[in-house]
Amino acid sequence: MAESDWDSVTVLRKRAPTAGQARSKQAVAAAQRKGQDVETTKKWSAGQNKQHVLSRNTAKLDRETEELHHIRVPMEVGKLIQKGRQEKGLNQKDLATRISEKPQIVTDYEAGRAIPNNVVLGKIERVLEIKLRGKDIGLPLHLGPKKK
Repeated sequence: MAESDWDSVTVLRKRAPTAGQARSKQAVAAAQRKGQDVETTKKWSAGQNKQHVLSRNTAKLDRETEELHHIRVPMEVGKLIQKGRQEKGLNQKDLATRISEKPQIVTDYEAGRAIPNNVVLGKIERVLEIKLRGKDIGLPLHLGPKKK
């Protein structure tokens, strides 16, 4: 044991720092204290909130006055649905059951709040036998010869 060196220290199983640990503030400060070279580079616009920078298009969008909205069913079509339903002796729930839709759909179409759907309008046309789309709105729907 006389030959052992008491000034040297052997560390077993010490891992090298990961890339994230090597860039941490503590690692940089420790390297500066030891006098080691530390390379620092500033990334362009790092740590800045660049998503709120005004661009040329922002002013153009601000000047835009057009209101964007969905096209709704015209009130004329809603009144025709209501009139046709009453002539057939149906209430909104009965019509909704016949077209396999919720009663709220029929209510929205009659009130003019619904966004037009050709599938739903086609079902209503077939049940009420009234044309609700195209240029002949309100005329009787001719389905052709009925099948037996």
